[in-house]
Amino acid sequence: MISHPATSHNLDLKGLKCPLPALKTRKALLGLRNGDQLEVVCNDPLARIDIPHLVATLGDELISQQEQDDCILFNIRRQAAKD
Repeated sequence: MISHPATSHNLDLKGLKCPLPALKTRKALLGLRNGDQLEVVCNDPLARIDIPHLVATLGDELISQQEQDDCILFNIRRQAAKD
């Protein structure tokens, strides 16, 4: 089995309103490999609830969630179920 180094990806979702931040985050996460990280930046207040719920539903890891200026930053590690 060949392993790959984890890579980091960024997703800027500023200006998008619910449900688009969660939908676009889901699509991005499903395209990542196990161990890859995704940093999501958005400014929709509902993302504070939607994105952590999405991450838990997918079985991924929410490394951090923080607020900076008018934005919410999420750092997520992909932990897809093994086939």
